[in-house]
Amino acid sequence: MARGAADSYAARLRKATHRARTTLRRSGVDYFRGDGSDWIALVGLLLTVPAIAWGTILMPVWCTPAALVLPIVAGGLLLRPASLLGLYAAAALALIVESLVLGPYTEGPARVTPGTVLVVAACGFFGLLIAQFRARVGVPWRRGGTMLFDLRERIRVQSALPRLPQGWHREMALRPAGGQSFSGDFVVAARTNGGRTLEVVLTDVSGKGMDAASRALLLSGAFGGLLGSLPPHGFLPAANGYLLRQDWDEGFATSVHLVLDLDSGDYELLSAGHLPGLQLHAGTGRWEEKAAEGPLLGVYEGARFDPVKGTLRPGDVLMLFTDGLVEANDRDIAEGMDRLTGEADRYVATGFEGAAWHLIEAVAKDVNDDRALLLIRREP
Repeated sequence: MARGAADSYAARLRKATHRARTTLRRSGVDYFRGDGSDWIALVGLLLTVPAIAWGTILMPVWCTPAALVLPIVAGGLLLRPASLLGLYAAAALALIVESLVLGPYTEGPARVTPGTVLVVAACGFFGLLIAQFRARVGVPWRRGGTMLFDLRERIRVQSALPRLPQGWHREMALRPAGGQSFSGDFVVAARTNGGRTLEVVLTDVSGKGMDAASRALLLSGAFGGLLGSLPPHGFLPAANGYLLRQDWDEGFATSVHLVLDLDSGDYELLSAGHLPGLQLHAGTGRWEEKAAEGPLLGVYEGARFDPVKGTLRPGDVLMLFTDGLVEANDRDIAEGMDRLTGEADRYVATGFEGAAWHLIEAVAKDVNDDRALLLIRREP
């Protein structure tokens, strides 16, 4: 009977321990995801305040009164504004206690001076501003960086070009303005018509860098859903209508839509105010501009987009790019395109393997604008 009671007690203890461990782990996960309460962080920071005050009273030379800014700064990153006020009250009380115990600051060093109070108050003010901004945005700092990283990776994956059959080489390079992680240029691509057709859309959203990144993110998702769901000639009209419905103050974009038959090499190029493409004819070694007609996306309804046709024969190369690659303050677009083709001629003998990134580095390395280059070559 005693053994059964002991086994029952041990079983209940194991269950209680398991429940406590599960609850603690779930609370920790929710907290670091930004979904849980901040009471754990508040309690921890509140305990550090008297610990710092005690250290200041015992060893004021090593633990100065200004050390109270440490929990205040941490609170600005971890706590909600209401909880942060409680932490500030505890820090203010600690300063008062330190001042009473250590004596007036005129009697010696390592005491609470007016400068110490100002430093702690200034850190508290900026911490409260940060906390209020996080509360207004609704994304805690613990989750904000992860979310931005996830968005960047989704854009990168969505911009990846699909694998092409043997006999074709494709690559794309994108470099945001100012070395940032987000760009106003983006690419969406898909193989349609049973995999026999490659459709690629290169878009340049008005603005650059982080200013255009949020609109580029929204448009890349929408364009990725439209691509392949509509006939090729219906994509740009649908994209134009979508952009008009957003009613953005700065809502226009340029775009070029490539529809390439991977069996024959025939292609159509449809443009919405975008720069012409460049085709290298392997037989002559000359570059030809392929300019289609069409207005900017998001300007007016009922826009028409007239395609230009061409054929990629063995050894031919087609390049599509954004204006940041060829336009600069000290040169016009024509000069930039001449420079781009001149640099591209160096890769004819090597087959253009890895050429896209190197061309951006050579032609527009220091330009403070988003740059993107798409290169497709039909192998000889």
